[in-house]
Amino acid sequence: MKTRIIVAVIFLPLIFIVLFFLPPYVLTGLISLVSAIAAYEMLHSLWGKGIDRVRIYTTFSAALIPIGAYFEITALVFPAVTLALMCLLFTEAILVFKTIRKITFQNILIALFAGAIIPLMLSSLVSLKLMPEGRFFVLLPIISAFLTDAGAYFTGLGLGKKKVFPLVSPKKTVEGCIGGLAVGTTAILIYGAILVFTTFHSVVFWALALYGVIGAVITQLGDLSFSLIKREFDIKDYGRLIPGHGGMLDRFDSMVFAAPAMYLLVTAFPAIIVK
Repeated sequence: MKTRIIVAVIFLPLIFIVLFFLPPYVLTGLISLVSAIAAYEMLHSLWGKGIDRVRIYTTFSAALIPIGAYFEITALVFPAVTLALMCLLFTEAILVFKTIRKITFQNILIALFAGAIIPLMLSSLVSLKLMPEGRFFVLLPIISAFLTDAGAYFTGLGLGKKKVFPLVSPKKTVEGCIGGLAVGTTAILIYGAILVFTTFHSVVFWALALYGVIGAVITQLGDLSFSLIKREFDIKDYGRLIPGHGGMLDRFDSMVFAAPAMYLLVTAFPAIIVK
């Protein structure tokens, strides 16, 4: 736990600087890198050795999709990249069909999920950053995901007794889930109060409370979803890149759910009114 906290203390300020102060192209580069690494980790951990060309196709596709979001042409880039990836994957599968290096339909779905779906979801951070005064919006999924995770972790550590999904996530408890919901929702409301007192923007607090509740629930669902994948494939972590946290995908798993959820909420139910 000590290593986990030290790493968080070092990297969270750096992430804040990228999100709040630096231009959108820096965030785009970061999300492209995160998506590519996450795609590689998923293929490596769930597929094994596989075929090197497939790893290249998948990681390259994952890196391209956030760039499409930056240029606001996701509607063009995403289907184009996904189609190209799908064609390449099926071509490789046809070439090695019924050989020792065969590529199964499950393998293809893993690669598509890693190389297309995950980066599309994470690209919501880029879309939030590109909004007018986007530096305020892009912090919403970060606050929701990271503080919900922290609230659930420490509440479960201190008060957790009743296991909630022991076969999927043995350490997750009912008390931890409630703590994550409470901390995540409260953190979003505190963020809203800070905006009211430090900017000219106004905040609709009932809508922001909705952000907090939905964000906290979907963040924990994201964490459980990627834990389910790990249990199904009998792996502990997706990687070892981040000390105390596992791989890139282990750290950003809940963000895959939280980022698009916040983007949809910001678009459909504006809670921060930019003046």
